[in-house]
Amino acid sequence: MDDFSPAYRVCNTTTHRISRNPGAWLPPLAPVLALTLAGCVNYAGIKSDRQIEPPAKYATQQSLPAEGGKWPSLDWSEQFGDPQLPKLIDEALKGNPSIDEARARVDKAAAYAGSAKSALYPNVSGSYAWQRNLYSQNTIYPPPIGGSWESENTLLVGASWDLDFWGKNHQKLKEAISDENVAEAEMEEVRIALATSVASTYNELARLYELRDIAANELRNRQDIEHITEGRVHAGLDTDVERETANGDTSTTRSSVTSLDGQITTVRYQLAALLGAGPDRGLAIADPMLGSGTTVSLPDNLPADLISRRPDLVAAYWQVNSAAHGVKEAKAEFFPDINLSASLGLDAFGWGHFLTAGSRQIQAGPAIHLPIFDAGALRSQLQGRYADFDYDVANYNQTLVSALSDVATQVTLIRSTDKQLVDAQAALNAQTKAYQLAVVRYRSGLNEQLQVLNADDNRLAADQAVANLQMDRRNQQIALIKALGGGFDATKADLSTPSGTPDTTLSVLHPNR
Repeated sequence: MDDFSPAYRVCNTTTHRISRNPGAWLPPLAPVLALTLAGCVNYAGIKSDRQIEPPAKYATQQSLPAEGGKWPSLDWSEQFGDPQLPKLIDEALKGNPSIDEARARVDKAAAYAGSAKSALYPNVSGSYAWQRNLYSQNTIYPPPIGGSWESENTLLVGASWDLDFWGKNHQKLKEAISDENVAEAEMEEVRIALATSVASTYNELARLYELRDIAANELRNRQDIEHITEGRVHAGLDTDVERETANGDTSTTRSSVTSLDGQITTVRYQLAALLGAGPDRGLAIADPMLGSGTTVSLPDNLPADLISRRPDLVAAYWQVNSAAHGVKEAKAEFFPDINLSASLGLDAFGWGHFLTAGSRQIQAGPAIHLPIFDAGALRSQLQGRYADFDYDVANYNQTLVSALSDVATQVTLIRSTDKQLVDAQAALNAQTKAYQLAVVRYRSGLNEQLQVLNADDNRLAADQAVANLQMDRRNQQIALIKALGGGFDATKADLSTPSGTPDTTLSVLHPNR
């Protein structure tokens, strides 16, 4: 349909009917028809050619190859083999205030949808009023009313109905339903972000415990070197320089263990906050026992199916859909509003005649509102709605690009970490052997202390590198689960998104579109 033709045809159709059959119109409608002739406010030239991009537009075959993998399920945390982690995630989803905030936004959106739906139906109201009045002797009321105190009783039942010929109220309802879907998808996004944050923070706790174990082992090594050095000093093989060096290294390592203890407590407090509890809750969490998780393999048809698996993409689509209905609603404002209203009641002075037939009052008739001249207000309003639509389309496209990049990035990081782990483990094995040999030679008097300390430093760095890479890989795996939607499925959540860009044209023959 042409963007400027509907309002133009309203004016032309009205003129045509008057010229062909002027006698068919009742005299009271003459002023309305005159206004209709002048009411040619239209939305000529206001449109948008923006559209959401399909996933197929973006090249992903090399970065995201089909590997026959499965999409994450809602119980994805169980793959890490620690029974405490799923329980912590469930606790967070029940107690974290951010979930309550998201749920409140859903309830608010549902209330708006209910309010918009009510506009599609007739509105009926009733009222009763009682007034005690002193009427002037010098107005329209003659004696005995004039100059006397009288009580007036008024009982009225009224009904009105906006016929919504152009679908404005239907579009408001559809816009509100889309906004409710946005809130639902955003709540799912909050749930996934919270669940993965709990898992990542729990993994950080596991990292710190692993590093603390390494530091505690290093402290034992430094104490062994300190004892060997003490014996060599007594044997005259080392001096006080080596003794103080060994003592200093032992104290430094002991300080590292203490620092890690403080970091562990801090992360426990962070976990407690994610659970929506006080800091003492974090102190009651058992030490992590995380495994490596399942093998990472990408699902088939990933780009196309991703749009229904990530709640941020689903929310972005429904935001575009909401904006499209907002455009249609703004277009419908250019057309006449027709309201039917009727009222029936009783009105009388005093009680004597209040309930008699003579006290009846009845009103009924249509009311027509047509924009004639508004100094561009409706056109500006429509332009604003189109700007919202263009913005939401751009936001959807950017969200899709970011989602594809997010998945590809996490997969690349995992693959890289796997390769690094092979070399890091080999380095740890070699450095551990070198340290052990250096200790034996130092104990036998064949090496100087510096060689032992250097070998121990190299072994410590290799041990920490392996531990960090293992924890990094688990974090990357959690991030990939989040990037793939964290078990969310729009079809199962009744948030399925139609294909293609939502329609912004207004059909005067089908107002429900």
